[in-house]
Amino acid sequence: MIKGLVSIITPAFNAARYIPETINSARAQTYPSWEMLVIDDCSTDDTRGIVQAQAQLDDRIRLITLERRSGPAGARNEGFRNARGQYIAFLDSDDLWMPTKLEEQLAFMKERDIAFSYTRFRLMTEEGREAREMIHSPMVYDFDGLLRSSAGLGCLTVIVDVEKTGPIEMVVSSDFPSMEDFILWLQLAKRGFRAYGMPRDLARHRVVPGSFSSNKLLQAKVRWAIYRKMEKLTFLHSLSLFASYSWKACRRQLTRLQWQQRIRG
Repeated sequence: MIKGLVSIITPAFNAARYIPETINSARAQTYPSWEMLVIDDCSTDDTRGIVQAQAQLDDRIRLITLERRSGPAGARNEGFRNARGQYIAFLDSDDLWMPTKLEEQLAFMKERDIAFSYTRFRLMTEEGREAREMIHSPMVYDFDGLLRSSAGLGCLTVIVDVEKTGPIEMVVSSDFPSMEDFILWLQLAKRGFRAYGMPRDLARHRVVPGSFSSNKLLQAKVRWAIYRKMEKLTFLHSLSLFASYSWKACRRQLTRLQWQQRIRG
């Protein structure tokens, strides 16, 4: 483990359209001590070629090629196993960071001696048009708060100090598709690591039609499965949590629909 080094974990599958911009947002960071592990999950487009070309320009970028499809969680786990940094940061292959993201967030963590943090962020369209509204979350999440949250933490904003938490790993299961990051946050919270929010807008999440984040019914089904199958909560406790989650999710979806209507208008 290299003290102070940030290992940026970027799973990629057929990401050629967006990944150059994603990599550039990492290279633009004002905090220089980072490595970017791009885990290619058997892409059939030019993702590998693009990443290899970027790695020739900047030796902090590393390409890891999987031999069989593993999905985002499996790809991230491979990244964790190869990471050398004290800090693990998450940046998906179509998302972006603001240039001071790492510098500001690490200073926030060091000042408070915390292991698990996140920031605010904004949505953007496929073409990069940004929403005016930030995605707000509470300034601290414990285990119960995460269970009641509508979206948990923005994965692209999270940094974990693995010197404090120990090694991390995501659950790979068809029962919880595309919610493996949320399960990891729950696991950390159950071990006593609260997630602390930094009230700064430091990232952009690209909304792509057909993605898991756009399928609200599937999200709700998986959230219920987490309550009952993963956490083995009682039916009544699960129902109470689900009611809280649903109310917050509806309000968040209304905000998103209003933004998309303005974009189309």
